[in-house]
Amino acid sequence: MKTAVPTDNQQRPAFELKGSLFTLTILQLKRTDLVLIDQQLLIKINQAPSFFQNAPVVIDLSELTDKDKPLDFAALSAILRSRGMVPVGIRNGTESLQTAARMAGLSILPDHRATATRRATPAPAQMPSADQKKTDEQLAPDTSPGTDNTSYSRLFTQPIRSGQQIYAPKGDLIVLGAVSNGAEVLADGNIHIYGPLRGRALAGVKGDNTARIFCHSLEAQLISIAGNYRILDEPDEAEKNKPKQIFLTNEKLMIEQLAR
Repeated sequence: MKTAVPTDNQQRPAFELKGSLFTLTILQLKRTDLVLIDQQLLIKINQAPSFFQNAPVVIDLSELTDKDKPLDFAALSAILRSRGMVPVGIRNGTESLQTAARMAGLSILPDHRATATRRATPAPAQMPSADQKKTDEQLAPDTSPGTDNTSYSRLFTQPIRSGQQIYAPKGDLIVLGAVSNGAEVLADGNIHIYGPLRGRALAGVKGDNTARIFCHSLEAQLISIAGNYRILDEPDEAEKNKPKQIFLTNEKLMIEQLAR
């Protein structure tokens, strides 16, 4: 009887398992009413549709008012998928809730006291951008080996136009002009805008909660630091042309005026 000899192609590894770090959207439940959750989720998503498209979601149960009440995770997952989001797991659940989540195909993640909190931002490589065609001025995320801890800054001397997405990996982003509505600027570090900030600005996208956003006039559609985001209403005319800084305190975005 002959024994089959593996070919060179069969001997080569077909895959590698690696650890990685991604920023995930956190859905922090306070109630178990799925109808109400769906209604309010739709309102939130309609404020920034592309921001949540294909976003991986972790369901946080730490603030659930009644943790002893059963929760239909299969139905909740179906709601999230119907809204374009991707449920991946839960955290801070009781033993019974964890069992129910496993039966619905969800993973169990460590609670937020044992790991860094990251909210509402996909990883930069998956970050949804404006719908318009991107130009060659757009920067791709950095793919160099992770052993280089050098900090870099990106400087743009021209305005960032609608439809452009600009990303500064491993450092700060500096824009000497305006950021238009429909544009998106991202940085692993701080963001400095020496003009009106419209569109969307996301600093600390790899989880740096010390990152800040600085601008000469805050008129943005959305701001985010380390995944903690805020969707802004129409800017107050009286507040235009006033320099602002945005920073994070206890996972809450703070907006302060800068002294001229």
